[in-house]
Amino acid sequence: MSKLIRYIQGYPEHLVSQVQTLIDGGKFVSSFERRYPKSHNIQSEKALFQYVNEIKQRYMKKSAPLSKAVYDPKIHLVNNALGLHTYVAKVHGNRVVSKNEIRIASIFKHAPEPLLRMLVVHELAHFKEKEHNKAFYQLCCHMEPDYHQLEFDARLFLICEELKRTQ
Repeated sequence: MSKLIRYIQGYPEHLVSQVQTLIDGGKFVSSFERRYPKSHNIQSEKALFQYVNEIKQRYMKKSAPLSKAVYDPKIHLVNNALGLHTYVAKVHGNRVVSKNEIRIASIFKHAPEPLLRMLVVHELAHFKEKEHNKAFYQLCCHMEPDYHQLEFDARLFLICEELKRTQ
């Protein structure tokens, strides 16, 4: 098994072996690119903020406001962090001011749009559900019905990008 499979550890063996067969046969990148032929055009942080906020307004209008959405080059993919949600509450006099920030791994700046959407949905779900529990994944699936497939595909995207870098 190649070290690239680390991105899909924990998935069923039959899926992992199918991916490994495509990698070994040199067909993985072309197969992935046929499924997702182009990347999104959400390149600036302003565009990302607007994109995230539109999804938030559609599904989570009443949740705390979004303060920031950025592409972050410091997110380390090997630690299974594709995006991060941070919540900071500060006391200003008699009131508490909270800030919700979403950070997306920079590699997803060039990903297909459905994969970016899945990451955004995942991080937005943390506004309501802090833990990865049943309610969290139900919320993710409410906002993105193909959530679980797209989560797997996002990991395949990482494999694809790494293969392209080493070719």
